[in-house]
Amino acid sequence: MATDAEANKRRAALAALELVPSGVTIGIGTGSTVNLFIDALAANPGRVRSAVSSSQASTARLRAAGLAVVELNELPDLALYVDGADEATPARHLIKGGGGALTREKILAAAAQRFVCIIDDTKLVTTLGRFPLPIEVIPMARTLVARQLTARGGRPLWRQGFVTDNGNYILDVHDLSIADPVALERELNQITGVVTVGLFAARPADVLLVGTAQGVQTR
Repeated sequence: MATDAEANKRRAALAALELVPSGVTIGIGTGSTVNLFIDALAANPGRVRSAVSSSQASTARLRAAGLAVVELNELPDLALYVDGADEATPARHLIKGGGGALTREKILAAAAQRFVCIIDDTKLVTTLGRFPLPIEVIPMARTLVARQLTARGGRPLWRQGFVTDNGNYILDVHDLSIADPVALERELNQITGVVTVGLFAARPADVLLVGTAQGVQTR
């Protein structure tokens, strides 16, 4: 039997399907809510021409569903990107990267004309930061970056045993104050050795679909 959170994720995923123009190539993110969106696409064959995937995991699921996967470099543009989030604010600022695909997710968000984020209502927060902020780092810079983050009041923990699809490491940063997500994203991006910061604020979601027991809220 589905949990309330899973049911709400499914509501958001189905609502996102209604925003997908027929016959286009779309970007697909990574995670449990996105998996439900992929299932919805599979149940509507021919709805999209193909997909650009943010991770090996999503690529495998898309192909298993019979959906064509193409490379972003093959496309002149990308109409739509659909992904979930670990946290989201009403201003559509996000923390992403719990699944470790944040770099490719950020590339797809930057490339897309429209970014639709799908979450259940447990992920909606007033201020980001309860969920630890994932940061992808070059392996040799792990401790260098960790010291810089500690100096800024964070508590970085190495996600040991995990390597990103890009061959890098993840630091999950606890205890950060994220009063200004845009400024913090830009600041952390400047630390040498950082590949990507899991703050999606400089380029936020264009549409946030929040699945609730009463239906889907659109922000």
